[in-house]
Amino acid sequence: MLARTCSFCGKTIEPGTGIMYVRKDGAILYFCSNKCKKNMIGLNRVPRYVRWTNEYHELKKMRTRS
Repeated sequence: MLARTCSFCGKTIEPGTGIMYVRKDGAILYFCSNKCKKNMIGLNRVPRYVRWTNEYHELKKMRTRS
């Protein structure tokens, strides 16, 4: 089985867990929890600005290096 990563927070999702969401345009999004799904789809939040996501921490590291 292929381990997938969450489309919102960036965590790895073990096979048999998580949520697969298919948009109308055919894009497939994988979520590790309902929290991630609600933040991305329901609340339209961008992962770069949510503090508990991996993308936020990577961006923060880049800012502190410069």
